[in-house]
Amino acid sequence: MDTKRLILVAVGGQGNLLASRVLGEAALLAGIPVRMSEIHGMAQRGGVVESSLIFGDAKSTTISDAEADVLVGFEPSETLRALNKCNLRTVVITNLSPMPPFTVAIGKGTYPDLGRLQDLIRSKTGKLIALDGISLARAAGNVLSLNMVLLGALIQTDTLPIDKDTLIEAIKMTTKQDFLDTNLKAFELGFSTASKDPGPKDQVFQV
Repeated sequence: MDTKRLILVAVGGQGNLLASRVLGEAALLAGIPVRMSEIHGMAQRGGVVESSLIFGDAKSTTISDAEADVLVGFEPSETLRALNKCNLRTVVITNLSPMPPFTVAIGKGTYPDLGRLQDLIRSKTGKLIALDGISLARAAGNVLSLNMVLLGALIQTDTLPIDKDTLIEAIKMTTKQDFLDTNLKAFELGFSTASKDPGPKDQVFQV
């Protein structure tokens, strides 16, 4: 099978690490070799959290610049920050709900314009799916299920060697029972929203 390289970027508290565990479990269920690595930047204080997953035969967990097949961003500016990992064939999925850093909140920084951010991502990658993941998570019943929304969008793109049923089974295995229904609903909302993407011509679908 072809090797697929995935990067997930978020800030602490957005559920990046659980999303990585779900994907890792799904790969094991499907009998697909997977290697994972994580970078934590003061996650409990809203710092950057980055996960790299390589599906298929690979000797390293490192994804070098321009090597990512897929980038999933839980926060728009973090998606932009990870753009160096992408190439002109990379599929990018990003949440459009900002979590501005402390410097912006105190007036010592400027948050990037979301329209320009999307234009820049489109110009440097193969496809962009941009959605309001927070609104979808809220519609599912829990704003913390943003990670499941983005997993749904990711699986819908069919860029990884993991099918929908296997991913759902992995969610059931890794989610606490109290949150299972909400997480499954969030996953389905992300999946259905990404399926409405107009395609490579327009490249963006916003909720």
